Amino acid sequence: MTDIIFPPFPERFELNPNRLHERLTEAADQEGLLDVAYRTLDTPVGPLLLAATERGLVKVAFDRQDHDAVLAELAARISPRILRAPARLDPVVHQLEEYFTGQRRTFDVPLDLRLARGFRLSVLEHLPEIAYGHTESYAEVAAAAGSPKAVRAVGTACALNPLPVVVPCHRVVRSDGSYGQYAGGEEAKRLLLTMEAA
Repeated sequence: MTDIIFPPFPERFELNPNRLHERLTEAADQEGLLDVAYRTLDTPVGPLLLAATERGLVKVAFDRQDHDAVLAELAARISPRILRAPARLDPVVHQLEEYFTGQRRTFDVPLDLRLARGFRLSVLEHLPEIAYGHTESYAEVAAAAGSPKAVRAVGTACALNPLPVVVPCHRVVRSDGSYGQYAGGEEAKRLLLTMEAA
């Protein structure tokens, strides 16, 4: 294992836990020991947990999904080398802030879709094609993903979408136009759709 070398402390060093954490995070990242970086962001739909690997954004989670449980799942499924490292997520935060203030309609940050496979991945790959301010039914998404009869599977793929908001599963609604289920709750889905329709 590679030793982590910290830069020398200044002569008048005062213990600052935040700065110490920053130095640890920077050193871990430089040495390739940081597999998953995370931070939270306050938004109109509540606090979002954002997590990224070197490949890209890997997880967006609503507060109601229990951020501690989400981090534990990421540790089990990706790597236990997880640290709060806000800087790695700055581009995502910037684009989300633009989105929530109506200045952005699409996201162009790298995505790490390793948490989805098979048909669920096909659904997620289609979702960004649903234009801002528009919706598609679960049946339309099933057809677009190549399995017209897999309407329930589309619902499951949307419910388990690891990247809500950025990969816009909120734009998928029932055939009668009602919202359907959403990881962030019905109110969050209503807020996102209302904001985009404005």
